[in-house]
Amino acid sequence: MQTASFSGFIKAIFYMIAFYYIFKFLARLFLPLLVKKVVEKAGQNFQQQQQQTQNTTWNKTPNNDEIIINTANDKNPRETKKVGDYVDYEEID
Repeated sequence: MQTASFSGFIKAIFYMIAFYYIFKFLARLFLPLLVKKVVEKAGQNFQQQQQQTQNTTWNKTPNNDEIIINTANDKNPRETKKVGDYVDYEEID
């Protein structure tokens, strides 16, 4: 069975600090490259979606012979909800 020692504690603290600074250094090197790749990929996906929607709208042929107007909702407008009655009051001094 091992017991904790002060030198072991100092070693652990040293390793944690070393790991932190190494990680920080590597993040400064590689994180901008990673972010750049992600932004480029998102831009490409956005561009593809725009092209697809543009192609589908240009490929549709308009049919001018048929016009459909839905007036079912116009005949019965939605009623507002009544919560209570309005009471006019006067202040008494």
